[in-house]
Amino acid sequence: MRRLFAASTMALLLAAGAAQAQVDTASVDAAVQRVMPQVVAWRRDFHQHPELGFAETRSAGVIAEHLRSLGLEVRTGVGKTGVIGVLRGARPGRTVALRADMDALPVQEATGLAFASSATGAYMGNTVPVAHACGHDMHMAMLLGAAEVLAGMKDRIAGTVVFVFQPAEEGAPPGEPKGGAALMIADGALNDPKPEAIFGLHVVPGRPGSVFYRPEGFMAASDRVDIRLTGKQTHGAWPWRGVDVIAVAGQVVETVNTLTARTVDPTTTPTVFTIATINAGVRYNIIPDSATLSGTLRTFDTAQRDALVPRAETAIDHVAEAYGATAEFGVKQNAALVFNDPGLSAWLAPVLTEAAGEGNVNAATPPTTVAEDFSYFQQAVPGVFYHLGASPDGVDPATSAPNHSPEFSPNEKVLPLGVKTHVLTALRFLERS
Repeated sequence: MRRLFAASTMALLLAAGAAQAQVDTASVDAAVQRVMPQVVAWRRDFHQHPELGFAETRSAGVIAEHLRSLGLEVRTGVGKTGVIGVLRGARPGRTVALRADMDALPVQEATGLAFASSATGAYMGNTVPVAHACGHDMHMAMLLGAAEVLAGMKDRIAGTVVFVFQPAEEGAPPGEPKGGAALMIADGALNDPKPEAIFGLHVVPGRPGSVFYRPEGFMAASDRVDIRLTGKQTHGAWPWRGVDVIAVAGQVVETVNTLTARTVDPTTTPTVFTIATINAGVRYNIIPDSATLSGTLRTFDTAQRDALVPRAETAIDHVAEAYGATAEFGVKQNAALVFNDPGLSAWLAPVLTEAAGEGNVNAATPPTTVAEDFSYFQQAVPGVFYHLGASPDGVDPATSAPNHSPEFSPNEKVLPLGVKTHVLTALRFLERS
C-alpha cells in the first residue's frame, strides 16, 4: 500500500511539474510589454550606429554586455564578430536556437527619421555611407528582448536556448571567403550545446502584424556570377581591326536572358539570372580590349541550378568564340536555398498564430527570389525562417519602400510581435513531449 501511495504521489508530482512547464500566453504578453521600452531604445541605438559586415564591433559589444547581465553564458568573436548567448533552464531538456543578423549596408539613408544614420564605413577601399536599410537593427533588438523575457522565466524552463547574433548576413565582404553564417558554423556556433532546431525572422514589406512563410523552398539560393571578356583594342571607327568586347557583352546579356526563358520550365521552380553590371572602356571612340560583367543567379532547385551553371558557361564561351574573343566565367554562392523543414513548418503555424492572432499567419506564402544565409544554419540543423510584415501605417505593402532601399523604414509597432514570436517559439519547442 505504501509503494502504491508513493507511486501515486510521484505521478501527481510529475503531472503538476508538467503543468507548470507550460508558460501561459498571458505571462508572455506581460513580460514582452515590460521589456518593450528597452527594445525600442535598442532598435534606435543600433539604427543610429550601423556597421558593415565583419565590422559590427560596437553592436556585438552592446549585445554581449546585456546577455552577460542576464546571466547567460556568452561567447564572442564567433565568426569574427558574432555573439552566442546560452540560456540554460532550471531543468534539463531540449535545445533550441534563435538567430538575428547584425550587419548594415553601404546605403545613404533617406528615411527622415529623427534617429537616422549619419555613419560611414570602409567598403571596397572607399568611404561610404552606412545604414540599416534591411531591418537588422530591428532583428537585434527583438532577439535581445526575447533573451530578457526568457531569462526572466529561467526557473520555468526545461531545456536550453541558444541566441545567435550573426555578422555579415549581406554576404562576404570583398576578400572574405565566407559570409557570416558559414563562418559562425565553422567556428562552432552550433556546437556545445547543439540545438535540435533553429528559427529566425525578417522584417519585410507587408501588413503590420502579419507573419508569413512556407514549408520547403522559401527564399532562393543566390549565386554571384562574374564574367571577364577579352578581345582586342581598336579605334571605334575601325571595329574590324580589333575584337569588339562591347558587342560580345551585349550578346552575353541576351544569351543569359534567353537561357532562363528558353531552357528552364517556369512551371516547376522560379529561376532568375540577371546581369547587373557591365564595366568596359575609358573613351567614347576606343573599343577596349576587355570587359567585366557581374550578376546574380537565383534558384529554388539544387539540381536545376547545378545544370544551369555549366550550360551558361558553355553558351557564353561559344558567344565569345564566335567574335574571336575569350570568356572567363566564375560563380560564387552567397546563400543556399532557405529550406524550411516541413515537419517544423507545420508545428510552427499554431505557435505563430498564438503570437500573432487568428487570421494573421500565412503558412503557404509564395516563394521569394531574395536570399538569406540563414540557409546555412538550416543545412546544419532543421529550421524555419519566417517574415514579419512591417510596412508603415497607412502604406500599401505593394508600394512601400523595399528592403535595401534608402527609404526602407520598418514599422516599430511590429517589435512586440517579433519578441513574442521568438519567445513562444522557444518555449513551445522546449515544452514538446
